Amino acid sequence: MSENLTPHRYEPVALSEESTVVAEFLPDRVREGAYQSEAALERAFLEQLQSQAYEYLRIASEAELIANLRRQLERLNDMTFSDTEWERFFKGRIAGEKDGIVEKTARIQEDPVQVLVRDGGKEKKNVRLIDKGDIHNNRLQVINQYEAEGARSNRYDVTVLVNGLPLVHVELKRRGVDLREAFHQIDRYQRDSFWAGSGLFEYVQLFVISNGTLTKYYSNTVRGGHLAERRNGRSRRRTSNSFAFTSWWADGKNRPIMDLMSFTRTFFARHTLLNILTRYCVFDADRKLLVMRPYQIAAAERILQRIVASTNLRQWGKAEAGGYIWHTTGSGKTLTSFKTAQLALGLEGVDKVLFVVDRKDLDYQTMVEYERFEKGAANSNASTAVLQRQLEDPNARLLITTIQKLSRFVGKNKRHPVYDAHVVVIFDECHRSQFGDMHGEITRAFRRYHLFGFTGTPIFPDNAGAGGNPLRRTTEQTFGDRLHTYTIVDAIGDKNVLPFRIDTINTLRTAPVIRDKQVSAIDTERALLAPERIAQVVGYIRDHFDQKTHRAVSYRVKDRMRRGFNSLFATSSIEAAKRYYAAFAEQQRDLPPPQRLKVGLIYSFAPNEEEGDGLLREEAFETDGLDSCSRDFLEGAIRDYNALFGTSYDTSNDRFQNYYKDLSLRLKQGDLDLVIVVDMFLTGFDATTLNTLWVDKNLRAHGLIQAFSRTNRILNSVKTYGNIVSFRDLEQATNDALALFGNRDARGVVLLKPYGEYYEEYKKRVEELTEEFPPDRPPVGEEQQRAFVGLFGAILRLKNILVAFDDFQGNELLSPRAFQDYQSLYLDLHAHMRGAGDGEKERINDDVVFEIELIKQVEIGVDYILMLVARYLEKKGSGEDKEIRIAIHGAVDASPSLRNKKDLIEQFVDALSAKAKVDEEWTAFISVRKAQELDRIIAEEGLRADETRAFVEAAFRDGEISVTGTAITKILPPLSRFDKNGSHGLKKQRVLEKLGAFFERFFGLI
Repeated sequence: MSENLTPHRYEPVALSEESTVVAEFLPDRVREGAYQSEAALERAFLEQLQSQAYEYLRIASEAELIANLRRQLERLNDMTFSDTEWERFFKGRIAGEKDGIVEKTARIQEDPVQVLVRDGGKEKKNVRLIDKGDIHNNRLQVINQYEAEGARSNRYDVTVLVNGLPLVHVELKRRGVDLREAFHQIDRYQRDSFWAGSGLFEYVQLFVISNGTLTKYYSNTVRGGHLAERRNGRSRRRTSNSFAFTSWWADGKNRPIMDLMSFTRTFFARHTLLNILTRYCVFDADRKLLVMRPYQIAAAERILQRIVASTNLRQWGKAEAGGYIWHTTGSGKTLTSFKTAQLALGLEGVDKVLFVVDRKDLDYQTMVEYERFEKGAANSNASTAVLQRQLEDPNARLLITTIQKLSRFVGKNKRHPVYDAHVVVIFDECHRSQFGDMHGEITRAFRRYHLFGFTGTPIFPDNAGAGGNPLRRTTEQTFGDRLHTYTIVDAIGDKNVLPFRIDTINTLRTAPVIRDKQVSAIDTERALLAPERIAQVVGYIRDHFDQKTHRAVSYRVKDRMRRGFNSLFATSSIEAAKRYYAAFAEQQRDLPPPQRLKVGLIYSFAPNEEEGDGLLREEAFETDGLDSCSRDFLEGAIRDYNALFGTSYDTSNDRFQNYYKDLSLRLKQGDLDLVIVVDMFLTGFDATTLNTLWVDKNLRAHGLIQAFSRTNRILNSVKTYGNIVSFRDLEQATNDALALFGNRDARGVVLLKPYGEYYEEYKKRVEELTEEFPPDRPPVGEEQQRAFVGLFGAILRLKNILVAFDDFQGNELLSPRAFQDYQSLYLDLHAHMRGAGDGEKERINDDVVFEIELIKQVEIGVDYILMLVARYLEKKGSGEDKEIRIAIHGAVDASPSLRNKKDLIEQFVDALSAKAKVDEEWTAFISVRKAQELDRIIAEEGLRADETRAFVEAAFRDGEISVTGTAITKILPPLSRFDKNGSHGLKKQRVLEKLGAFFERFFGLI
C-alpha cells in the first residue's frame, strides 16, 4: 500500500498488498467549509501527490522537459547517453517527425523497449521507456503550469511524468464549474498546442478531469477521437468519442470515489496508477486505447488471486479453484475476460489459458482482438484438428475455442497429456445451459484446472429451469463462488450503460379472449396472431419507426455516415416471425424503395416452437429440423436479402452460418432497419447503433434483461436510453427481473421517469425561456448570456428525451420558427464564447456548457436550403419571396454546419436568374468558389500547387484532412525541420488550420 494509505481506512480487495482497487473506501467525515479557488484546489492536489512520494518539479520550457526525460531514462536503464546518442535516440525513438498520438501510444503500450545505436555503431537493444516487469522501477514526477507555445499559448494545469514522459494529464476547474468544461479545455489544448515542439504531450495516455467535487478519468482515445472530428470539420457528424465515455473511479463495492482528494489517495496511489498504465490498458485492433474501469480491474484481480491462492493450496480441480463474475450485460465483460486471460498467462506455472465461447459469439472482431494478444490464439477455432494440435503445442498458450469444438475434442480423446497440464478455463456468458454440460465434460477429463465464468445474468434458484443436472442448475453450483458483482443498477448509476424507456402499446382490442385466464397458452398465442392484430402492430411500427429510432440524426461510426438507429423485433415463435415478415412485405409492396424499411428475418430449429416461458431458448444454427413450411419461408426471406445486398446465402448448414454473420454485420453497420427474430440476437449481440426493441413475446427473468440489454449500449449524447416498445404487458415481469438482477429499488434507476414528469419540467423551462428571453430581445451581458445558454441547453436535453414519446407530438409549445430563432441565438453565443481570447471572456466561457451535439440532430442540410431557394425563385416578385428569403437566413443561422457557408449561400441566391436550374447552378457555383479559395491559400502560403490540390482531393474523398504521415509535408515549401524557432512546425500547423477551415467550409456542399 502507498505510504499515505492508513490500514483502518483501506482494505485490499483480496490478500495482496498491491491490489489496484481498494475493497472499501471510507471518505473523510470532516469537510472543509470555506470557498476554494481553482489555484487553492491545485495546491492541495500537488501537496497530496507529494505526500504520496511524487517528486515535484518546476519545469518552464520544453528544453527542461527533454533534459529531465534524458536523466530519467538514464536512471531507469542504468546508463549514460552521449549527446549525439541522445539526439539520435530522441529524434528516432521518441519524437519522430511522423509520429502522432497513435504511434506514441503504441510505443508505450506495445513496444516500450527501444533500440539505441551507440556512437560506435553497436546496438543496445533494451532501452526501456517504462518498466512493465517491475513497476516500482518507474519514477513518478509532477509538474504544473507548464507553458506550451503552439497555435496559441497554453498553460497546462498538472501533468504526471513517468520516467520523464508526460503520461497522465490533469485538468482542474474550481468547484461549481461544470465538469465538462475541463473536458473541453483539453479539447482546446489538443487543437492549440499538444502537438507543438517535439510533441511530447501526445504521449499522454490518461486524462483526469476534476472540479474538486467530481473527478473522472479517460483514455487518449476518447480525447483523440473527439478532437479529430472537430479538427477535421465533421460538424454534422458524431462519433462515439465524447464526454459520455469518461469513467468514475470506485472501490471494490462499486461506490464512486468522486472528490479530488479521495480520488488522489486511491487512483494516484503509486502502484495503482502504474498498474493501470502498464497492466489495465488495452490498445485494440482499431488502434484505440481502452482503459479498464475499476470493476473490470477488480474482477480480473479477483480471478488472478484465486488462481494463485488455490494453486498454493493445491486446490486445482475443485470448486475452490474457480468462481464466476457477475457483470451486467453491456458493461464490458469481453474486455475484462480478454485482459484476465492475458494476465493469467503471466502467472507462474500456468501452462495454457482456454477462452471458451459459443460459436455464434466467435465473430471476426473477437478473433482479431485475440490475435493481438497472442499470434495464432484464434486458430484453434478453425477445426477440432487444429485445436488438438494447439493443445499439444507447448508454445501455444492462449487459445480461443468454441464449446462445440472443445466438447468434440474431449469426446474423442478419453486420455490426453493436456489433461495433466495446469490450465485456466474462462467461459464467456456462463449463464447458458451448454456451459453446464461442458463443465461436466471438463471436470471428468482435466485434472489441474481453474474454471471461471462471466455472466451478465446469473442463474439463481428463482430463475433456474427445471431440466438438466440438478447439481448444476445455478451458476454458483456450476462455477463456485461469486468473485465480483457489478449489477445493472451499478452500471446505469455510473452511466456505463443506458436506462430503458418502455412503451406498452395496447393491441388487445381485437382479441378480448386473451384476458380469460382459462384459455390455454396455445389458444392465447393463436389469438395474438390474428391477422388484424398482426397488421395493426406492423402499421404501428412503420408509422413510428422514424420517431423511435431518431431518423433525423446524422452521425459517423468508423468512417461511415449513419442516419438514426436501428432495431430488433422479438417475436414469440417461428410462426409469428413468418407472419410479421409477410405483413411488412404486404404493407410496403407499393412503396418506392427509399420509403421501405429494410427488414431482415432469421430463426433456426428449436425442439419446441410454441411460446416459451419467457426464458430465451439457446441459439442454434441447425435448419434441418425445421418443418418444410418454415424452412421454405426462411429460404424466401434469404432470397429477398440476397436481392437487396447481392449475396448468395441459403439455409444449408455452412451458408446459413455465414448468413447469420453477414446479417449481424449489416445490422451493426446500419444496412438493415429492423430484423425479426425469435431468440437469435437477443443474447450476446452488441451493436451500439441499435436503440429499439419491438417486443411481441413473453419475457421474464434473465431472458427479459438479456433482450432489453440489446438496446442500451452508449453511443453519443443523442442516444440517451434503450427504447423498448412492447405489444404485451411486461410490467410485472420487468419489475421482477429488475428486483432479481438489481435490487428492490432498481426500477427508479433502470427505467426512465414517466412522460408527464419530463413534460412538466420541459413546460416550466419553456415558459421561463419565453418570459425571460423573448426571441426579439437577445440576452445582454455575460450573466444573462450564461443563463440563456444553460436554460436552452436544458430544453434541448429534455426535448431529446420527449421526442420519442407519442404524446409529445403536437405539444412542443415552441413553434418551429421560434425554436429556430432561439437556436440561432444559441449558436451565435457559442461562436462568440468559443472565439474569445485570453482574459475575462475565457473565464466566463469555462462556466458554460453548450449542447451542440443535440442541436445537430435536427440540423438543416443543403438539400433543404436548395429547396427553399427554388421556392424563392418561383415566388420572386410576388411578395412571398421576402418571407422565403427570411426563412433561408433563419435556417442557415440555426445550422451549425451551414453558418460558415452563409456568405456562399447568400451570394448564390443573389446571382440566380428567375429561370435558373437551382441544382445545376449550385454545383457550378460551388466548384468555382472552391477552386478560387484553394488557389488563394496556395498563394498565401507558397504551397506546392499540384501536391496541394491532390492532398485536398484526397481529403474530400476520405472525409477528413490527414494530419499525420508525409502527405502534409509534401505540400509545404522547403523549410528546415530543425530550425530553432520551430518555423517548420508552426508553418505546418498554420497550413493545416487553413486547409481544415477550407475543408469544413466546402465539405458536403456538392
